[in-house]
This record gives sequence, C-alpha cells and structure tokens, in this order.
Amino acid sequence: MQGLLKRAAIPMLALVVTLPAPVYAETAKAVPENKMEMQLSFSPLVKQTAGSVVNVYAERVVHQQSPFAGDPFFQQFFGQRMPNRTEKQTSLGSGVIVEANGTIITNNHVVDGADDIKIALSDGREFPCKVVLKDDRVDLAVLKIDTKEQLPMLPIGNSDTLEVGDLVLAIGNPFGVGQTVTSGIVSALARNQVKNEVGFFIQTDAAINPGNSGGALMNMKGELIGLNTAIFSQSGGSNGIGFAIPANLVRVFLAAADRGDKSFERPYIGATFEPVTSEVADALGLKRVRGALITKVTDNGPAAKAGLKAGEVVTALNGVSVEHPDALGYRLTTAGLGATVSLTVLDNGNEREAKMTLASAPETQPREEKLITGSNPFSGATVANLSPRVADELHMPTDTAAGVVVEKLKDDSAAARLGFQPKDIIISVNGTPITNTKSLAAIAASEPDIWRVEIERDGQRIRQFFR
Repeated sequence: MQGLLKRAAIPMLALVVTLPAPVYAETAKAVPENKMEMQLSFSPLVKQTAGSVVNVYAERVVHQQSPFAGDPFFQQFFGQRMPNRTEKQTSLGSGVIVEANGTIITNNHVVDGADDIKIALSDGREFPCKVVLKDDRVDLAVLKIDTKEQLPMLPIGNSDTLEVGDLVLAIGNPFGVGQTVTSGIVSALARNQVKNEVGFFIQTDAAINPGNSGGALMNMKGELIGLNTAIFSQSGGSNGIGFAIPANLVRVFLAAADRGDKSFERPYIGATFEPVTSEVADALGLKRVRGALITKVTDNGPAAKAGLKAGEVVTALNGVSVEHPDALGYRLTTAGLGATVSLTVLDNGNEREAKMTLASAPETQPREEKLITGSNPFSGATVANLSPRVADELHMPTDTAAGVVVEKLKDDSAAARLGFQPKDIIISVNGTPITNTKSLAAIAASEPDIWRVEIERDGQRIRQFFR
C-alpha cells in the first residue's frame, strides 16, 4: 500500500475558540500496570507531565515573485528587478521542556527558516525564544526561553529499554486545537522509513497528527522516550502509524547544545555501508537478513585502524544487534565522540570483535576558504578545500571525493544567477582539474572567452558552458 510520510507540523489557518470543560469530583486513580487494570486512568501521569509540553509558533517572512515578472510591458518600467510581494506565514508545532531553566527540544522542521519563534506554555503564557542548536540531518532543535522561574520538565528516559507492546502516551497540539493526549503502544523499533541521516525511529499507533511535531512520546514512568516527528498517511491525518526520534538521540543532541557546540558532530568512522540483501545473507551464512555490509574503507580512518575490510558485515555494536546501516549510524551517534565501541563483524562465516574509537571528522587538508571575485562565473561564491570535516559541516557524505566545494553564495552574485549551489563540488574548469582553492582562484583570474565547468552535485556529474 502506498503512503505518504508527512511531518506533523501545520500552518496556522484559523482561530479556534475553546469552551470550558465541566468539572467532576475527583476519585483516586492509578496508572494501569497490566491488562486487567486497563479500565483505570492515565490521568495521574498526565497531570504530572503535561505542563512540560509546549506549543511552538514559528513565523516566516515569505518572498513571492510578482505575477507580472517576465511581462514585457511591466519590464519597460521595472527592468529585470520586478517588485516582490512578502507575506508572513505561521506554522505550529510542539516542544518539550527538558531542563527547568527553559531549555526545550523540538523538531528542526518546526522552526527551520523561522524569523520569529514564540513558545506558549500549558498555562497560556507566551515567551520569545532563541535557537541554541539545530540540525536538519537529525531533525532536532534546542530552543531556550528566558525565565528565572523553574519550569516543569520531562526527564529523558532510556529509549533502548523499549520493547514492542510497551504502553506510551503522545502529548502535543494537533491541528492547533490545544494540548491533546493520546495513548497507544510501541508498534515497532528501528524503523528507517523516515528519511533523515540517522534513520532509526520508534513506531507507535498513538494518534499523531499535524501539529504534534516536537511533542512528547512518554512511557509509563513519565519519561520522554521519543520526540514525535512524522506520520505515514495519505490523508494528512493519523491512521495509526507514527514515528518518533528515540530519546537517546535527543540526549546526545541536548548535551551538544549544553556544551555550547555550534554544530552537531557525529562520529566519523571512515567507511561506507549498504544493507545486507538476501543473496549476501545466504553467501555469508546469516540466518536472517540483517547487518551493515562494508563497501568501502578509507585509509587511516577509524574503521581501517580497527581492521575493518570491505565485504565484511557488522552485525552488532556493544552487543546490541544491528539490523541495517541506519541502525549502525544511530548506535554510533548515540555512543558519542571519544567512545570506544565493540563491533561484531562477520567475515567469511567467522565472527570476530573489533574495537573502534569514535573520532571527529578530520580536516585532511587546510580548508583555505576564498571568496571568488572578478568577472567570472564563480564570482560571489565562497569556496573551500573539501575534507571529511568540511563535508560534515556542510551536511555532505564524509566520504565525498576531495576537491573544491561551494560553501555559500552572495545574493544576486554571478555564481548565484548562473545556478551554482552550496555543496557543489567544482571538478574541472576548461579541462584543468581543480585540486584546491588556489587553483580555482588562478583560473578564475585568467578570464577566458568560454568557460567549460564540470561540477558534482548530489553524486551526479554536470557539465556547463558559460561565456
């Protein structure tokens, strides 16, 4: 069955008026601990934790091209610089207070590109906030509101202890109707259908709808065990398949923000992996299709130093089974930089253990950033020598070939107008290989009549001609 993965943040479309709820006499209640107690209530747990879940309002100024752009009549008056229209768009998501000082975790896609962000607490108070750290690869963002009071917070649990069938609660603000609590179970673990670079998600049947992004997935101890992120849906609403980022990844990301890191570094191991197919599993004698097949090992990287070789299969990390390459990436990321991990490796039917120390991506050559100027197609582009460290900072694969990469572009520069993009790797110009920023700057200053440029973009080679 075909479905659509939708991130559960929504634009604000209407003002909803809420009605006061009737008040009933309180009775003693307890959290259900087994099937026989399901007639009881979750309300004690909700009362204890709901105050730590907030609403996140993100406002963006959107520039739209005039509908008359390209019309010869209007170009007589405005030339190529047609006036653009601007409008404000507000989207709504959720967040979780994870530190009593006002530190909040949410999804990156809730706040990405926002010009103004406000936090609404469960008691109705609103606060401006700032973004402390965000990363689109793991779809997480840490926000901070300025307050001197101690706010209710949700402790972060150990998501690795979850089992399929465990009871969970989801708290968020679906469709902007106000804080809502839904219940369900853990439907599956280690899902990688949601596309980000750490593809390892908790699947739940607790109802998650647009507006729930960044909300809490909570266990029966009142701990955050996941951050609601996406739904699998054709209609846009919940149909019982929701995905949450595991709390152990949230914990590592939050630690990076607390350290004051400007970006989220994941361990560099100097190897690439592919899923194990049924053919590979048969050839290696695996009882079932699982693991991460090593396809390439970089010289002198952590994987090479650990003795890993192409063709081997990693089946476990620190004794925990690795189902697919995304699961391995998740386990490495949550282990953290500087950690020494034990990999279970299968080689020609023989199993062995390999110790590997996780390190930051290295800067194998000086980056030598340069802003290209002058009369050439690259004018206005800031370029750098590519290395695993630079690639990681630009959210590119760290095994990307060496060369010169475009880091950023000046607005309305020649390079921007000609279609260059950040992350473009400049391979050659007029048949001359570009090995570093100095060679690009030198050929840019030569000003030939015709420019033949070869670049690599998203793994594809592109050849362009300019005059």
